[in-house]
Amino acid sequence: MSKVIIDVRESFEYKMGHVNGAINLPPARLMAGASELADVPYDAELIVYCRSGARSAASIPYLQRLGYTNITNGINQGHVEQNFL
Repeated sequence: MSKVIIDVRESFEYKMGHVNGAINLPPARLMAGASELADVPYDAELIVYCRSGARSAASIPYLQRLGYTNITNGINQGHVEQNFL
């Protein structure tokens, strides 16, 4: 099963630094259907993070509505790099 890391911060925040290989999907992209995830299996492990964990927690229901079932709030970049890579 694949692992996908999703940075839900805004693009300007993502450009200031992000987890290597992370996909940038701000909340507006998630609400628009996140076409960037079209090839990602619904049971893939998704690790979602932002700056503090609040936006990533708020983003999880949108991913669930899209059909994803294995989602973890990775909190922030440092936490993801330390615990999920």
